[in-house]
Amino acid sequence: MAQVVADRRDVDFVLHEQLNVAQLSRFERFEEFNKKTIDMVVSEARNLAIKELLPYLKEADEEGCAFDNGKVTVPKAFHRAYGLFCEGEWIAMCDDPRWGGQGMPATVALAANNYFNGANYPFMLHNILSHGAGKLVECFGTDKQKQLFLKKMYTGVWGGSMLLTEPEAGSDVGALTTKAVPNDDGTYSIVGNKIFISSGENDLVENIIHPVLARIEGAPAGTAGISLFLVPKFWVHDDGSQGQFNDVVCTGIEEKMGIHGSPTCSMALGGKGQCRGTLLGQANKGMSAMFVMMNEARLHVGMQGFACASTSYLNALNYARERVQGSAITAPKGSPGVPIIQHPDIRRILLTMKSYSEGMRSLLYYVGFMEDMLHVSDNETDKQRFQGIIDVLIPVAKGYITDRAFEMCSLGVQVFGGYGFTKEYPQEQLLRDCKITQIYEGTNGIQAMDLLGRKLGLNKGRAFTDLLAEVQKTIDTAKEIQALSPLAERMDAAVMRLMETAKSLGTVMGKNISAAFAQAHPFLDVTGDVLMAWMLLWRASIAVQNLAEAPKKKDVPFYEGQVKSAQFFIHSVLPVSLGKMEAIMAGDTAALDISEDAFGTK
Repeated sequence: MAQVVADRRDVDFVLHEQLNVAQLSRFERFEEFNKKTIDMVVSEARNLAIKELLPYLKEADEEGCAFDNGKVTVPKAFHRAYGLFCEGEWIAMCDDPRWGGQGMPATVALAANNYFNGANYPFMLHNILSHGAGKLVECFGTDKQKQLFLKKMYTGVWGGSMLLTEPEAGSDVGALTTKAVPNDDGTYSIVGNKIFISSGENDLVENIIHPVLARIEGAPAGTAGISLFLVPKFWVHDDGSQGQFNDVVCTGIEEKMGIHGSPTCSMALGGKGQCRGTLLGQANKGMSAMFVMMNEARLHVGMQGFACASTSYLNALNYARERVQGSAITAPKGSPGVPIIQHPDIRRILLTMKSYSEGMRSLLYYVGFMEDMLHVSDNETDKQRFQGIIDVLIPVAKGYITDRAFEMCSLGVQVFGGYGFTKEYPQEQLLRDCKITQIYEGTNGIQAMDLLGRKLGLNKGRAFTDLLAEVQKTIDTAKEIQALSPLAERMDAAVMRLMETAKSLGTVMGKNISAAFAQAHPFLDVTGDVLMAWMLLWRASIAVQNLAEAPKKKDVPFYEGQVKSAQFFIHSVLPVSLGKMEAIMAGDTAALDISEDAFGTK
């Protein structure tokens, strides 16, 4: 049977051959997750994704969500899917079992989410923020808040969202105007408006718990004065019972380019003066708390984009093997047609999609593996190193991966030709759905600024150099493998050039910060390219060593494919990256120098 959504052989390769995730079972925290258990989890996720989520992708897109007088209904099929999802305890895969979680490694959870998001990520949007909101309660909530909310959120009885963005304060969160007024009983009256709230209202759950950013009266201006509040749709009494409606009103849903199965809501809080919330964490520390949820969400957004690209690639691959059109370019005139996978340009497109898909999967799973190592390590120096690597990789996992994923979805349409542009095939929906991943949870321009402005100098630059040290380990290994030595040499040069580029931008930052940030997105691109090449070279190193002793004949083409992916990327993409590095260091300032009038007539 043709692979759809995700290539199981490749998923297993990353889990067991590249990262050896089963090694985590030697630690008490993950002792139940040996290889057999990990494989079972992935198989169950794959079955649910392919049998229950994928069949409703198109149906839900066409049905969409409906808004009527403050109420939002989601596609009918999502109700069955949501019931099965909760029954399988998939919402809180990595969390404490006492709160309804499964306690599994983050790497394994990402493999499961690979299937879920590849099959139907508009559906998954109903679950991701529910978990993120629950994580805020777990990290910052009082014992009472945890007892009241956490288990019901982690088990899917109640949903959750993130009320951050406002009409006049999008990415500039510090400009928000939502107010919180203290009440005599320790609660706060909340008044304000929020927009672009994923699943802020829906009919899947009986209550929705909203973390809300607001400013307490008299608090400082800007982000320094923002606090975080827990605001349920229906008030929750001290005994856990559900009370009256809490004046959290959905005023409309957006008509969007994609993700039609997920409602994007406008929300009004306290319009009748009856919205109450409780402080979550410390006053005026709301932004730092919210970043716990946002960083988790950004990794998931990277997974969403990648999952669209992975599905698009497998669709394109299967179609190219079956679609007969045109004779082979070397065949005599009048020869019969051949499957389009035999045409050189289609092969180039497919290998481009293959190499990016494999590299993105490895990079995302690697972030999860770093999180797992952080949890099991008892060495503070190692913990700091793991956290630093995670922090550097988050903007790459969100920004770079979703940029490339959208391009891969576009290529997936291209392979189908005219049919790819029609609704008869899923390629156009994957392209539409993928686009938002470049925009929400911080646009990719913001991710680039985060990488350059914060992560490059994190821990006095140690986090970035720690990451490149891991890259260098793979290069040194590959240099000892005859078949890969030339690729390793090219990689070595690229890493050195990236370090020079980073130092150059650091110097510019100290002199002309605007000029430096004009190069932020190109720097994100070249950093991502080098990390993609690293993952592919790492894969190829394992493949070459296993080729001679491949346990099954069918594994030989797979391992050979790993080598070809690395060869293609390092020979075809990395030279372009080096050219981009040259452009970055040249520091052209035309984008800054051009007058607004010179952009065009009014």
